[in-house]
Amino acid sequence: MTFPIIPRLPLQVAFIAAALVPHLVLEAQEPYKQPPDPIAQILDADPRPAVSLSPDRAWLLMMERNSLPTIAEVAAPELRLGGSRIDPRSNAGSRQASFKALRLRSVHGSIERTIKTPAGARITGVLWSPDSRSIAFTIGEDSAVTLWLAEATSGQARSLTPAKLNGATGFPCAWVDSSQLACLMIVANRGDAPLASGTPKGPVVQQSMGRSAANRTYQDLLSNPADEATFEHFFTSQVVLVSKTGEVTPVGSPGIHVSASPSPDGRYLLMHTLHRPFSYVVPMSEFPTRIEVWNMSGVVVKQLADLPLQEEVGTAFDAVAKGPRNVSWRADAPATIVWTEALDEGNPSREVAKRDRLQVLAAPFTDAPTVVMDVGTRIRAVRWARSDLALVDEFWWKTRKVKTWAVNPARPSAEPRLVFDRLSEDRYGDPGSFVMTVGPLGTRVLLTTANGRSAYLAGSGASAKGDVPFLDRMDLASGKTERLWQSASPYYEEIVALLDPNGRQVLTLRESVNDAPNYFVRDVRGGKFVRLTNIKDPAPQLGGIAPQLITYKRADGVQLSAKLYLPPNYDKSKGRLPFFFWAYPQEFKTAAAAAQIQGSPYRFVRPAGASHLLLLTQGYGVLDGPTMPIVGEGDKEPNDTYVEQLVGSAKAAVDKVVELGVADRQRIGVGGHSYGAFMTANLLAHSDIFRAGIARSGAYNRTLTPFGFQAEERPFWRAREIYASMSPFFFADKINEPILLIHGGADDNSGTFPVQSERMYAALAGNGATVRYVVLPAEAHGYRARESVGHTLWEMVTWLDTHVKNPIIQ
Repeated sequence: MTFPIIPRLPLQVAFIAAALVPHLVLEAQEPYKQPPDPIAQILDADPRPAVSLSPDRAWLLMMERNSLPTIAEVAAPELRLGGSRIDPRSNAGSRQASFKALRLRSVHGSIERTIKTPAGARITGVLWSPDSRSIAFTIGEDSAVTLWLAEATSGQARSLTPAKLNGATGFPCAWVDSSQLACLMIVANRGDAPLASGTPKGPVVQQSMGRSAANRTYQDLLSNPADEATFEHFFTSQVVLVSKTGEVTPVGSPGIHVSASPSPDGRYLLMHTLHRPFSYVVPMSEFPTRIEVWNMSGVVVKQLADLPLQEEVGTAFDAVAKGPRNVSWRADAPATIVWTEALDEGNPSREVAKRDRLQVLAAPFTDAPTVVMDVGTRIRAVRWARSDLALVDEFWWKTRKVKTWAVNPARPSAEPRLVFDRLSEDRYGDPGSFVMTVGPLGTRVLLTTANGRSAYLAGSGASAKGDVPFLDRMDLASGKTERLWQSASPYYEEIVALLDPNGRQVLTLRESVNDAPNYFVRDVRGGKFVRLTNIKDPAPQLGGIAPQLITYKRADGVQLSAKLYLPPNYDKSKGRLPFFFWAYPQEFKTAAAAAQIQGSPYRFVRPAGASHLLLLTQGYGVLDGPTMPIVGEGDKEPNDTYVEQLVGSAKAAVDKVVELGVADRQRIGVGGHSYGAFMTANLLAHSDIFRAGIARSGAYNRTLTPFGFQAEERPFWRAREIYASMSPFFFADKINEPILLIHGGADDNSGTFPVQSERMYAALAGNGATVRYVVLPAEAHGYRARESVGHTLWEMVTWLDTHVKNPIIQ
């Protein structure tokens, strides 16, 4: 046997040895395969454009998206550092989506305008100016990310500066006001990346000195001093002000600046800056962080906190770090910082009357902070409206309880009023989300009526008949709501934005089984509407498919539901179909919440990517999202009876489709992605309900995620039997149905390391199972490359044709 000789890297590129992953692989065993028609044609169709509404609600910015990238793009070299992945050539995120063209459409009138961007431009981010006259956008090139500006009135675009932006932590710019932006730039003349010696100088050592430091399982962490030096090099940036005329003014000193957020009045910057010591066990979001307020000359006028390394927060879902968190600008004030701080030291097991405090500090930041309110659980969100009104959400994971309070920030001593008190998992009781708007300071604030007495709620309108979106007006004094509008069959129509403060006109997105989603301006009371866009069906090959919402019961009485799809032009008289189930389990604290219907029969369904729904083109029926609720009421934990509930749900779903006369009980497969893959392996291990399974990017041995997974908070050492009984790896010898394992070779999801599928395959093969294991080079947790997506679908179709549609029954 001979082995390939791997050449030594030249010194000039040795710095990448520890962190740069060029996705080099040995010769592939098989070339990429194409899925059967018409799947390939559907994959190559342009996706629906993304849309951004201007702050003054006068323009729709249509952002034309690219189709699937090539494997060459996805497999380009990248750095994996501190939980992030960046392209070392452009110093920006290596897996970010992009747009190929920008178009403007007037909301009132019929003006359409194309923004003139460079041919072949890869647009990676877009941001309206507060006055809606300009659009800042970034173009990602092979060697840099650059800043451009377009004028809404003309569509003309120009490069603002040749200086290279630092997009390592996300979109690198924010409008200070409508005349200039604050941006993170690559430090001028920063030099080459640090070199890493090819010869180790000693071992890499970590130690824990008796203090609890439990953490979830993370990917792409720093692992040695060379990684640390490389992280500093690529993530260090210089804050600059960039005017609309292209003038660049440096502000302050370089640092590992995660964000530079301008105050609403444009006088200050709120800075989050990382510093050493770094960590090898948590991502950069937990690194030591200085939180400061700078003036526009870069002088620190207030240091709010210097937070230490967060390795000891704990894994309980209600646990938080000590010190200020969620620090931001108050949206309805010129320059006031707002933050939350734990009163129980972030420890949910401590018995205290109040757990979280919301406080503010106004410029010039010399007074003591003002306490707005204390709450009994964790503050989750704050919606600022005006000086005497804010809406505060608090949430407690353990009970799924969420409360919304109306508070008067100008009079903190005034008693807050309880607006909502509900369970987060109760979709039927969801009052909707408060509608926001861009206020006079250019920030997002609560939209209220002209007299300030009412606010608006828009929601999905979940019900036993499916989702029926709505718009309500709420009286802020009494809490009473009035239904202004609701979607009506045979359409599914949802609120995108209110176009005036009195709620007379709204922007909606409307679709039906046969009508692609398009944007409309609608008069709420009169019912008149005007269509703004003309988005076509990207996959007419799937015309006519529609979900049928079905309900059925598990043996223990829990109500279940699913969306049933049948192939185009299916004739029931020609016999029962081979079927494929695609599901994802979900934990609940109440059986009543688990029973609630999700989805609508009036949606325009056109699958994209490696969707299981594309199997409809190959003669399969598909049961999409059959609910697999794992319920733990009261003091019981859902996962205490995970396997029993999972198998019971699957059996009930099979019985239902067979009862409907559309499915052949002997020809039903099951599959899922991530936690759905975990589900699939468990169903094959603990039942003989399905003919075969497809498990994509899953985790199968829970002892490799010992500090919790999914909704499981308990560590392995407190729930050994649960971890073991839920791990299909422990029952690989019981799986006697064919199973296809697919995994991205560069999976970045917490817990789903590729080794999970590698070891599961070894266990199955070692026990004589029928199993195929496919590794998709360079793919992360979700698959992006056209070649990878096409091959995945080829694998799925081939596997199901072989083992489900035309099985060899022994």
